[in-house]
Amino acid sequence: MNFVTKLEQKFGKYAIRNLPLYMVIIYAAGYMMNLVSNGRLANLISLNPHAILQGQVWRLISWIMIPPESSEIFFLLITLYFYYSISRSLEAAWGSFYFNFYVLCGVIFTLIAGFLFFGYSELFTKEAIAVIDETYALKLGDCPEIYGGSWYYTATAREFSTYYINMAVFLAFAATYPDSQVLLMFIIPIKVKVLGIIDAVFLIVMALTSMPVGLFVVGAAFANFGVFILLTSTHFKLSPKMRARQKEFKRKAAEGMRRTGTIAKHKCAICGRTSDEYPDLEFRFCSKCEGNYEYCQDHLFTHKHFKREGT
Repeated sequence: MNFVTKLEQKFGKYAIRNLPLYMVIIYAAGYMMNLVSNGRLANLISLNPHAILQGQVWRLISWIMIPPESSEIFFLLITLYFYYSISRSLEAAWGSFYFNFYVLCGVIFTLIAGFLFFGYSELFTKEAIAVIDETYALKLGDCPEIYGGSWYYTATAREFSTYYINMAVFLAFAATYPDSQVLLMFIIPIKVKVLGIIDAVFLIVMALTSMPVGLFVVGAAFANFGVFILLTSTHFKLSPKMRARQKEFKRKAAEGMRRTGTIAKHKCAICGRTSDEYPDLEFRFCSKCEGNYEYCQDHLFTHKHFKREGT
């Protein structure tokens, strides 16, 4: 049993269901407030470690309100709808807890990257920062204390945003549904795995062309995607809770057969849930398992593949 499975047993009931919807609502609220403030709100809530260490601790959380960058509301709506769609697909495939865990890891990695970048800047580029602050001060005046008192950190703080968390979500989606197709510019059909490769190359180019900050923000995205690799490459064993659920299912199924002489149309080989008990669940057969095994949406991508003895 791996670490995340243990966490699910203890805290799975606290997982936020339909998290993608709440993410979109938070982005929409942040966009509207930033629009009303004429862009000043982003400087007040961005992930700026320089300002956080001066006591502006709200920035540890508030930065997640900044939506993916877009100057036009039409393109912003398209972007949010796209990320909402792929996030819902991942939540359905993984289950709410694992999707929550993945997004939370993205938030944590971005926070760590922000403070690592701050430490790097203070150690190796302090003189350059002073020159940049002085140059901007001549044009804009001294940087307000509410912004952190440094134009350099105010500008670079905008790089540490949910944009890269969403990019990591898309990488995970491309790896989960590689042969799915989307319409590029609403016209050209293209497989998601191709877009995933383009996304990864784009991130690498961005990291190399916007150093040093790019290395930290892109590094956080790839570290987040590494969590996906870890989760999907680790085989999960049945937990005591799942075994108890299977035992309960067998009991109910036996009673049902005695009463009606029928069995459920779909049953998960891991947790024992059926389409009769949970009509909202999706069930799929696994092409990699040797045998006729069917799984619910929570275990389709996380189960250990069954192999016949001697193969």
